[in-house]
Amino acid sequence: MDRLTRAPGYRSICAQCRKRLLPQRSVLRSFSTTTPSPADRPDPPSEAPIDIPDATSDAAASVQQPTDQTASPSTTSTSTPAPDPLIQDDRPQFLESIRASRNNNAFTKPSSSDSNSTLSSLLSSAVNRTTVNSSPSSYNSAYADIPGLPPLPQPHHLHIYATKHNTHITLTAPSRDPIISVSAGTIGFRKAARGTYDAAYQLGAYVMGRIQQQGLLAQIQHLEVVLRDFGPGRDAVSKILLGSEGRNLRGRVVRVSDCTRLKFGGTRSKKPRRLG
Repeated sequence: MDRLTRAPGYRSICAQCRKRLLPQRSVLRSFSTTTPSPADRPDPPSEAPIDIPDATSDAAASVQQPTDQTASPSTTSTSTPAPDPLIQDDRPQFLESIRASRNNNAFTKPSSSDSNSTLSSLLSSAVNRTTVNSSPSSYNSAYADIPGLPPLPQPHHLHIYATKHNTHITLTAPSRDPIISVSAGTIGFRKAARGTYDAAYQLGAYVMGRIQQQGLLAQIQHLEVVLRDFGPGRDAVSKILLGSEGRNLRGRVVRVSDCTRLKFGGTRSKKPRRLG
């Protein structure tokens, strides 16, 4: 170092060259507290855990006595859990109850809360132009495949044909024979008033009252609601079934279907009407 500083021309070189010519000093990291060790050095052997006996377990082992004195120590007994008496297979009884109910032509009707929620969801899906073909537990098609059971009886049908200009409601028997067939003009609405929401609502209330007056509730055990087209009467009659007027038929609805006709190609459409 002294010889380098005394060399001629040392004062005339720049600081960068001077730093490059001076020997580099090794800098030790002050924050490292571990001692350096080579990579091939084996790890120190891990100490085995010391098993400290528990006084409570020794006392419990000393108190426990063998139950079978004649059993040999070489044989081990495997205990199988006993069947729970509370868990029983009730499928045979369930099938028998279904057979008895079908033979007697009597079905368990859902509760009012279940029927309201089921019918509300089905009607809301149908009103929102979604094709629905489902049924509650009392009219489930899954039991139709059970051998030895008579077929389910066909339901009555409540057809709701809601066009832009009118609303038609038809109640038919299981054989598709009409029982009640009315429209908005039957109850006094004329011309453009027949296509309003109020006319369809009054028509639905009129049909519900007429079903009760004619004593048709005893005949209607199961009812299928068939919706067609998307006029104002579609939503109006759905509100009737969900309201106080339809409380007698609401629990008998087993299916809600949409029979709106779709045209694939077909004939030429009617010329649109243009005013002015």
